[in-house]
Amino acid sequence: MLVLALGALVILGAIFAQPAPLEEAVVAAPPSPERPTSTVIVPPAPLEETVVVLPSLDGHTGTVIVQRGGERHVLNRPFAASRLAGGQSEMVQLSAVEVRQSFAVTLEALPARPTTFLLYFVRGTDELTDESKQELKKILAELKQRPVPNIMVVGHTDTVGKLEANDLLSAQRAERMKGFLTEIGIPASQIQTAGRGERELLVPTADNIDEPRNRRVEISVR
Repeated sequence: MLVLALGALVILGAIFAQPAPLEEAVVAAPPSPERPTSTVIVPPAPLEETVVVLPSLDGHTGTVIVQRGGERHVLNRPFAASRLAGGQSEMVQLSAVEVRQSFAVTLEALPARPTTFLLYFVRGTDELTDESKQELKKILAELKQRPVPNIMVVGHTDTVGKLEANDLLSAQRAERMKGFLTEIGIPASQIQTAGRGERELLVPTADNIDEPRNRRVEISVR
C-alpha cells in the first residue's frame, strides 16, 4: 500500500504488484489550525507499505505521524518516508528523483493541486496592469494543461470611490477574466465569478486610499 501526504494533506492509494488480501480502511486524521499534524493509523498491513510526505506547491511540509502498533514514525521533512517490508519497519529519507521514479504511476493519477493566481488592475478600470498582462499569459498556458478545471474568479477594488460603484467594478473585473478563460476553451459552466468590491482588502486601508494591491482578481483553480 502507498500513502502520499501532500504538504499536510493525506492522499491514500493502494498499489499492489500482485493481489493482496482485503484489509481494513486506513484512517487519516486531517490537520487543522489547532492541530497542524496529520496522523495516519495503519491497520495490520500487507507485506509492503510506504508512506511518503510530499511538499506543497509553496514548499510547505506538514507533519505526518505513522503509527503501526507500538511503533511511531514522525515524518516532517520533504520526501521523508516510512516503509514496511517483510515485517520490518523503517524511516528513510528519499529524494525527489527517487519519489518520481518509484511512484510515477500514482503521481500521474493524482488530480492537479488546487492553486490561486492574483492579477492586478489599472485604477478605476477592468484593464490589467502591464505586469499582470504578462502574468495572464503564463496562467492561461498552465490552465490549458488541466483537464476541465473548476474555477472561481473573484474581483476586488481599492477604497477609492463609492461602495456601489466598486461592487460593480469588481464584478466587471471578474467577468473580464472569465472571458479570457473561455477563449482558451474552458467551458463557461466551469467558471464561477463574484465581485466583492472593497469588502475584502488584501491590504487594509482607510476610505479613499489608492492601493494597487487591492485592485485585483483572485483566480482559484481546482
